[in-house]
Amino acid sequence: MSETPTTIRAAAVQTEARLGDVAANLADCERLADRAVVDGASWVVLPEFFSTGIGYLPALSAQAPGPDGEPTRLLEALAARHGIHVGGSTLVRDPDGEVRNAFLLFGPQGLLGRHDKDLPTMWESALYTGGRDPGRIDVDGTRVGVALCWELMRSQTVARLGGEVDLVVGGSGWWSMPSWPLLGGAERRNHARATAAPAVFARHVGAPVVHAAHAGRVECGFLGTPLRYRGRLEGGAQICDAQGRVLARRDRDQGEGIVVADVTLGRTTPSYASDRFWLQRRGTVAAAAWHFHNRVGRQVYARAQASRTEVAR
Repeated sequence: MSETPTTIRAAAVQTEARLGDVAANLADCERLADRAVVDGASWVVLPEFFSTGIGYLPALSAQAPGPDGEPTRLLEALAARHGIHVGGSTLVRDPDGEVRNAFLLFGPQGLLGRHDKDLPTMWESALYTGGRDPGRIDVDGTRVGVALCWELMRSQTVARLGGEVDLVVGGSGWWSMPSWPLLGGAERRNHARATAAPAVFARHVGAPVVHAAHAGRVECGFLGTPLRYRGRLEGGAQICDAQGRVLARRDRDQGEGIVVADVTLGRTTPSYASDRFWLQRRGTVAAAAWHFHNRVGRQVYARAQASRTEVAR
């Protein structure tokens, strides 16, 4: 007789972060996580950059705490207080001096594992460096994969998680295209890709996905130009089963809140899509912005690191 599949009640949190206001953002995350527990969730997932929000703001990197900073202590406290599993990503400055976008997963007894996002996206390249770990965490016999934002968009993420995990957790800080006349329908297509990404990824990787997100407006510098970026975050907190069926979803226009669903853990046959880099096709404008901002951002990050090293001497 086969074993009965394990089902968990999971919550994906959607926030409207205030860029760089760590105290306010942590208070919001704590409040929403507490609400999720009241709704019966035993797994709670916070967004990427849950402590800071995301935008091109160099202070996010310069002021990144160590791995045991306030954001980490909040996750640890939530897990211990409620007896739950909880995770989210935050910028940390590691002992080697590098800043990384670290997803930390806690259980009631403490830290269970960490995944560092592999490729910073666009202006994120100016804020942190990428990681190289496989993003698989063992939780009492359940293999949990982690994927953050555009990691959900790439076939190489499917290659490291496909057929290997029973659940994927993660989140996004996906921003809109600028509302410039020459961009035409680029933002409509960008929003469609953002909101489809968790379900598309679930079908490819063959495991359920719990995806947290940011909504709300954001204004910041526009990396590599004298312009200001004014836009919004695409939202789309959602929970999908292993076939990519959306079990619960929150639109960006619904603002902050939570979605909760019962999720059956387990693996199906993955679809690797190894013939291309992206799981969804990228438009010309988005592809050009990706390459430009990544190149400029790496240079900015390297200069900032060199400056910090010089000051430390």
